[in-house]
Amino acid sequence: MGRAHSSDLRGRVYGAIAEGGSRRAAARRFGVSAATAVRLAQRKAQTGSLAPARQGRPAGSGKLSAFRDIVIAWVDADGDVTLSELAERLAAEHSIAAHPSSLSRLLRVAGFTVKKNAAGQRNRSR
Repeated sequence: MGRAHSSDLRGRVYGAIAEGGSRRAAARRFGVSAATAVRLAQRKAQTGSLAPARQGRPAGSGKLSAFRDIVIAWVDADGDVTLSELAERLAAEHSIAAHPSSLSRLLRVAGFTVKKNAAGQRNRSR
């Protein structure tokens, strides 16, 4: 996914358009695509702002969001459970295929961390 243009560049492109220049001329002048200049002008007209929209999927909208509380309860009950075991348990009990990295992301957002004790054993805690 690409990054948004800087707010400085957005302001300069829109300023050239607001001064009466065409959108294509403003795009050529500042080295952006004509489509970018058109979208900036449309965004300013619709929202009144040149700030970029938030990118990505809304937080909490993945397939694991419905099972968040269940997974957290499993980890609270057994802090030594592995991500692979959690994935297997989700598949067995709820028919949901989840990659261990997805479960790791869910637990990190929930505030869980993995710490090692003096004996080198891992334990999950909040």
